[in-house]
Amino acid sequence: MLIINGKIFTMEENECFKKAGAKNINIIERGYIRIKGKYIEEVGEMSQLRPKTYQEDILDVGGAWVLPGIIESHCHIGISEEKIGIIGDDCNEGTTPVTPALRALDAVNPMDAAFHDAIEAGITSVMVGPGSANVVGGQFLFMKTHGRCIDEMVVKTPAAMKVAFGENPKTCYGDKDEYPATRMGVAALLRKTLFEAVQYKNEKENGSLQKEDWELEPWLPVLKKEIPLKAHAHRADDILTAIRIAKEFDLDMTLDHGTESHLIAEQVKQSGFPVIVGPDLTSRSKLEVKNMNFKTNKVLQEHDILFSITTDHPVSMIQYLPLCAGLAVKRGLPMEEGLKAITINAAQICGVADIVGSLKKGKHADIAIFTGNPMEVFTKTLYTIINGEVVFDYRKDKEEG
Repeated sequence: MLIINGKIFTMEENECFKKAGAKNINIIERGYIRIKGKYIEEVGEMSQLRPKTYQEDILDVGGAWVLPGIIESHCHIGISEEKIGIIGDDCNEGTTPVTPALRALDAVNPMDAAFHDAIEAGITSVMVGPGSANVVGGQFLFMKTHGRCIDEMVVKTPAAMKVAFGENPKTCYGDKDEYPATRMGVAALLRKTLFEAVQYKNEKENGSLQKEDWELEPWLPVLKKEIPLKAHAHRADDILTAIRIAKEFDLDMTLDHGTESHLIAEQVKQSGFPVIVGPDLTSRSKLEVKNMNFKTNKVLQEHDILFSITTDHPVSMIQYLPLCAGLAVKRGLPMEEGLKAITINAAQICGVADIVGSLKKGKHADIAIFTGNPMEVFTKTLYTIINGEVVFDYRKDKEEG
C-alpha cells in the first residue's frame, strides 16, 4: 500500500529541534508512507517519492492528517464487556487479595463491541488487564484492536503486573471484615508478597528451590525488570507508597491514574516513574479522585515527566481517548504533547515503542487517518490501518449504515 498526499505527524523527534535541545515532533506537510506487508517501508515528502516496479494500492488522502495508530495505555476492554452485565464482567477476582497468576489473556473477548468503537476512533492497540479490587490483580497484556482470536492479536504478554493501592482493595476486603482493611494492610501485604517472591527467585537461581510455585513464578519477570508493576494509585499518599515500595524492591513501575500526581510532581519526577493519567472524563465518584482535573497533564509535562492519557475503559468510553487528550490541551497542555500522550508516550510507557507509537521505517503499519485534528470533537476518522490492513474505511462504514 502507498499512502500519498497526507499531512504526516510522524511522532518522531525533529532532528533540527533535537540538536537545539527541544522536543518538537517531525511533521511532513505533504508526504507519503509506503507499506510492505505489516511494516512501514518508507516515510517521506512527496517530492522524494519514487515509483516501484511492482503494483501498489494507492490511497490518496488529500491533505488529511496521518498519525500513528492511537494507543490506550490502561483499560479493561474485552474483560469488562459492554451490554452483557455481570456475565461479561471478568475484571476482578475479588475473592482473595493476591492473584498474580491471573492472565488477561484468558479473559479478553475480542467480540466485545467496544473493539469496533476503538477502531473507529483510530485506536489500534491497547494495554488490557485486571481491575483494582485486589492488592495484586494479575498480568496485563498489550494487543492490537483488530481480530477474532486473542492469541493472534497479542503483541506482548505478560506486559505488566497489576497492583493496587487506596480505596479499591481497602474497601473490597475491609467491607467483608477481611484483610487488608487499611492502607497499612495493603502496603504490608504487597511487601510480604514481594519478599516471598525475592526469596523464591534467589532459591531458583542458586539451585536450592525444592518445588516451583504457581503463585510466585509470575513475579520473576517483574523482579528481573522485564515488565513493570502497573500501580493503581489516585491519591498523593498512595502514589508515594507505591514509589516507596518499588524503590525498596528495585522494580520498574508505571503510576496508573495518578489523579493527584500534579500535587507531588517534584517527588514523581525524582522517582523516574511515568504516569498514565485518567480517567478524567468521568464523575468524581469517590473521595480519592476529588482533585481530578485535566490540568494534571500540563503540570507533569512542565516537570518533564513521561505521561500518557487513559480512558480506563469502560469507566469512560475508549472512543473518547482522543477527546480526553483535547481536553488536556484545553487546560494548557501543548497540542503536540497531547498527540504524544496517546501515541509515542503511550508506546514508551507500555514498553512497545520499538514497534508502534510513531511512523518510522521498520515499525508496524498501524496508522490512523483523520479529516483534521483527532483531539477536536468534529473530526472524523477516515481510515484505520492495523498491520498494513485497512480495518476501517469511513466511506464503506457510511454506506453500510
